[in-house]
Amino acid sequence: VLRWSALAFGVFYGAYHQWTITSQDRMNAINREYERKAQLIEKAKAAYIKKTMPSESKTASGDVISDPEDPRFDLEAYLTLMETGEK
Repeated sequence: VLRWSALAFGVFYGAYHQWTITSQDRMNAINREYERKAQLIEKAKAAYIKKTMPSESKTASGDVISDPEDPRFDLEAYLTLMETGEK
């Protein structure tokens, strides 16, 4: 009876232990996915802020496009940059 009891206990303990490990792995995967999405959202917010930044702020950070053929060329920001003497 003791052998069968030990065998049954071992089987149930192994199943419980495996279930615990699997649930931890699932939670870790969910947390990693959440962190990845949070980072993507932060990058998107930064890109949106950079895109909608006024031209005065663009000259301060040095993100002025100096190629007049570029469709994103901002003449006012470029002239302000040249006026301040930065390149």
